Order: sequence, then structure tokens, then C-alpha cells
Amino acid sequence: MHYETSVPFGQDRLIPIWVATLALRQKSRELHFDSAAQMLDFFHLPKDGPHYRRFVDGFKRLFGATIFFGTEDHPHSAPFLDWSRFHFFDDLKLWLVTAERELPSVGRHDNIITVSEAFYREIDAHRIPVEREVVAALAHAPGMLDFYIWLVWKNWTNHGAVARIPLVGPGSLKEQLGVADYPLERTFRLTLRRWLRTVRALWPDCPACLSEDHSALVIVSSRGVGPICPAT
Repeated sequence: MHYETSVPFGQDRLIPIWVATLALRQKSRELHFDSAAQMLDFFHLPKDGPHYRRFVDGFKRLFGATIFFGTEDHPHSAPFLDWSRFHFFDDLKLWLVTAERELPSVGRHDNIITVSEAFYREIDAHRIPVEREVVAALAHAPGMLDFYIWLVWKNWTNHGAVARIPLVGPGSLKEQLGVADYPLERTFRLTLRRWLRTVRALWPDCPACLSEDHSALVIVSSRGVGPICPAT
């Protein structure tokens, strides 16, 4: 365990999105790219020292991160554990620079990422039509970006059904998004309304809306609805 590396946060979520794009384009678990400038260009981020160092530190955090899934239950009065683990990368070879004046020289080296088999399998089997321009527009709003990605996934996999997801409570949208810092339900509802307005401005055909009593998010399938809609 590498105790000097913190857990992923904030714009670190852009890295798996970019890596997934590379994996689908290159059709391989072993991904090659010239420089960090490619990712910064992809999300329309400034190609400067602070953003490059943020990129490198984010890769370090993601490489050291392991995500655990599982349940603890007591069927038939006997304790029961069902756990699994997931990580993003098997290998990482990045050429590092420390000064802004050195940035143009990074492209002389080949950077290599080997994604885990589980990550590659998920990327290949569950493709969703996320719009790069929307991700770039939300790059500085992590919560809203999570909501957009979740919404595209939920719509795309709904297969014509209408889903009504409560905003709060067991199995709610609040739980699925991992939102834990809204002690008042009303605060979360107001935040969600703001997120939904922004997402709909970037994705006008977004097939989701709040229920009349604002207690649930109503979602229909985005199949047949323009899932990729650039900002206007």
C-alpha cells in the first residue's frame, strides 16, 4: 500500500473517461500516447504546468486505487460475505516533466498504459454515447459530471422502459451518486434541479425530468432520442 498517494478526487474522473476512449480507438489493453497534451486538448484544458502536474498526480492516485464491491448479509442466520475488487491499471509508464518550459519535449517519448482486464472488459461490453464536449464543459463541476455520466448510462440501458428513481432513501439517486454531504433533503433536491437544468442546456434531448411532486427522477430510454447533442 502506498500511503503517500491520496485517493482519487475531483478532475481525476476525467482520466478513466479519456483512457476508455483510447482503449476503444486502439482496440487494446496496452495504450500508447505521446504526451499529456493529448488529454488536455481532448477536454479543452490549458496546456500549462499546473494542469500537467494535476494530470500526472491523478494517474498516480488512480493507479493506487482499488475499488471494493460487496455485501454483508445474514441469510439463514449465518454471516455471509460476498466481496470483489476492481482496479483501473495494471502497468503505467509515463515520462514526467516538472517545468512548464519542458512541456514541448514530452512528445519525444512513448507513454504506455496497460488497463486491467476487468476495466477493458467493462469498457468494451458497456459502451455509452457520452459526448466529449459536455464532459469538457463539466470538467470543473465533478458532481454535475457524475450526474451526467450516470444519466447517459441509465437512459441508454433502459431499453424502452420508464424508470422512476426516488431522489432520497434506500436505492435512491442520492445513494447511487454517492452523495453524502447534503444533510437536508431539500438541499439535495435544489442541487439536483440545478444539475438537471445545466445538463438539459448541454443535452437538449435529455429524456429525463423530475416527477410532478419533485420526489423522483423519471427516466425513459434514450434509444431513438439524440444521445449526443452538443451545446448550443
